[in-house]
Amino acid sequence: MAIKSFQGRRTPPKKDELKPALVSDYMTKKLITFKPDQPVSEVIESLIKNRISGAPVVNENNELLGIISEGDCIKHISDSKYYNMPMDNKTVENHMVKKVDTIDGNLDIFEAAKMFLEAKHRRFPIVENGKLVGQISQKDILIAALEQKGQNWK
Repeated sequence: MAIKSFQGRRTPPKKDELKPALVSDYMTKKLITFKPDQPVSEVIESLIKNRISGAPVVNENNELLGIISEGDCIKHISDSKYYNMPMDNKTVENHMVKKVDTIDGNLDIFEAAKMFLEAKHRRFPIVENGKLVGQISQKDILIAALEQKGQNWK
């Protein structure tokens, strides 16, 4: 005796149209930033307090001037110790990286991932019309990739 199914014919579920994930969808917009005239000691305190590894340096018009990182601060500490110089009188401007690679907010996150691999950076600032509008980190790329995996990877 044949068993009949009352569920009817099954059709495979439709896959949602996958829209490209853009850098601007995952970038951090509320950034901790530093000013060029701030003491490096304040930067160190802020990096530790906020559990971040670096941040953009901007002027009063929010234009990107550079980036200062934990590594830049460690170099400052090392130089201060080596030359027996006090740390308090040194400013961000003297220790930040001034040549900063930026990334376009309209770039696909997988292209951004490729840029992270090629440049070996931990973060990229996003600048629009000369103003800092956000920053994307390697962790942001991982978050975006996991979300994309849930939509279309097997």
